Amino acid sequence: MGLTVAIGNALSGLKVSQSALEVISRNISNAGTPGYHKQTINVIEVGRGDNSYVRAGKVERSFDSILQNYYTKQVPETAFSATRGSFMDRLQTALGKPGSAGSLDSVLGKLSGSLDSLATSPDNYATRAEVVAQATNMANTLNRLSLEVQSMRRETETRMATAVDQVNSMLGSLRDVNMILADYGVDQNTRNSLLDQRDRIVSGLSEMMDLRVDYNTDGTVRVSTLSGASMLDVKPSKLVFEQAGSLNAASQFNVDDAQSNVGKLVIETPNGTRVDLVKDGAIRSGTLGALINMRDTVLQDAQKQLDDIAGALAQVFSTVQTPATEATGSPQGYSVDLAKLQDGNDVVMRYRDANGIEHNARIVRVDDPSKLPLTTPDSLGTQVVGINFANGGPIGTIDMNYVATVLNSSLNLGPTFNVNAGTTLDIRANSNALPLSATSRWTPSQDQAGDLGFNLFVDSDGTPFTNSLSGKGQRLGFASRITVNPDVITDNKLLVNYAAGTSAGDSKRVDYLVEQFNTLRFGSNSAVAVTSGGFRLSGTLSDMVFQTMEYQGSTISTALSTAEANSQTLDAITSRMDEKYGVDINEEVARLMELQNAYAANARVASVVQELLNTLMQTFS
Repeated sequence: MGLTVAIGNALSGLKVSQSALEVISRNISNAGTPGYHKQTINVIEVGRGDNSYVRAGKVERSFDSILQNYYTKQVPETAFSATRGSFMDRLQTALGKPGSAGSLDSVLGKLSGSLDSLATSPDNYATRAEVVAQATNMANTLNRLSLEVQSMRRETETRMATAVDQVNSMLGSLRDVNMILADYGVDQNTRNSLLDQRDRIVSGLSEMMDLRVDYNTDGTVRVSTLSGASMLDVKPSKLVFEQAGSLNAASQFNVDDAQSNVGKLVIETPNGTRVDLVKDGAIRSGTLGALINMRDTVLQDAQKQLDDIAGALAQVFSTVQTPATEATGSPQGYSVDLAKLQDGNDVVMRYRDANGIEHNARIVRVDDPSKLPLTTPDSLGTQVVGINFANGGPIGTIDMNYVATVLNSSLNLGPTFNVNAGTTLDIRANSNALPLSATSRWTPSQDQAGDLGFNLFVDSDGTPFTNSLSGKGQRLGFASRITVNPDVITDNKLLVNYAAGTSAGDSKRVDYLVEQFNTLRFGSNSAVAVTSGGFRLSGTLSDMVFQTMEYQGSTISTALSTAEANSQTLDAITSRMDEKYGVDINEEVARLMELQNAYAANARVASVVQELLNTLMQTFS
């Protein structure tokens, strides 16, 4: 090996060491930079004849596509569960733990206790005042819980609007990064920095929503929703959040835009296509997915349950039950008067079929024909038959022949229904069924008309609660509107005086209310958690409160444990990425010392060769 070859090798070694030192210094200086990927330089041995030397190759950036995909999938799941968990924790705080002061079940228990006390001392003013105070507390508690639920729903929309702005900003930044990465003339150091920036942006987008990310060979990426809606392919799409105004307890999501009262989340592609991401179910995870889930499912379901409880609370006090009389003549049966039934009131009946099996049915007056047919059976297992009593005539009138015809066709294996006289309906035995009982349940319009039931709780405008289904239905949002009848607040003797001449010590009304409180059973109009099979409240008022507390408590506990589990999973993946991508200072310093020694050795070789060449030149001069 000649001296020129030796000095050439030494100089190439110096140059490689210098390049490696640049990479190590860059790693060390970025050791704490979020999203920085450790870099390494390839050293290539080049052979030429009887000589070989080294040169610096490509600077490689640590990257594992499989690990990155795991991370990209886990980030939205963790963000979803964390966001959902934070809202659920607040809901738990609002509801209170069962039995705690101010919790829904505790407040109801105090109302029940005050009624029991009133039954023994109906003539005591303080006892009556305590019932009114506890009734007010119960109504206020439902109002407060509804307000808290709707406040959280409004917060979801505010956060959705903010998240949309962040997503659009990140998509614009990712487009700019893609444009530079697509230029093969960009130097390697700049390219590696841009790849770090690309992964940071993709991570930020993944935190907002679940995505499909495709990595191209030139380092650029294509981003789309899991349902296939393109978010970035050369040009970015734009997310638009179209608010529908301030949400309230009656504002619900519906796939029919005409009936939906919540904000829309739309993606506009560069070619002008608009896709409703919520309606199409395109966002199932990430922060946005959690906000949508809370607004349209979890909190909406919580409001439904509060409305069911509020409706049952009002009906416990206002429902007048009038047993049917035995029908005259043959075959045996019962006669029930429909005159006092208002929109939403019903007749409950029980009959036995030819096989000896007992069935329950509920006949509901429905003034809004668009609500028919009703869902059946209800959560108590009772068959429900909704009938427009007016049959197209003026509201308030009853077409008895039409009512009988509908019932005979709807309960085709039930008893026979015939018109008796006026508004009286006969329920008669036949070869298929034997009627066992029938009771009309209606809401009184006056508090001292001789009826034991009365309107202790009313709607915000003073209207009695009849569970009317007209329009959006009286039950929708009722928990936010329920209030104590102002007449009872003014004169608490109405708790006892069911007629003008009722004596102060008469406990008939209170005894009736206590009995209703403990025995009157309800079936929820609507189901919650429909995607997981559906759950509807049923039973007495106390049962419904207990079921709500139990259901929400279980749901909240599951949400919080899921958030913790997902956080641990992400931590594990992040730790693995830190090992794969992160900078180990000790390792870099050790490598730095190796390069220092190599650099010194190459410099010494170059110096010796230089001395030899000088000696050689002096010899021949």
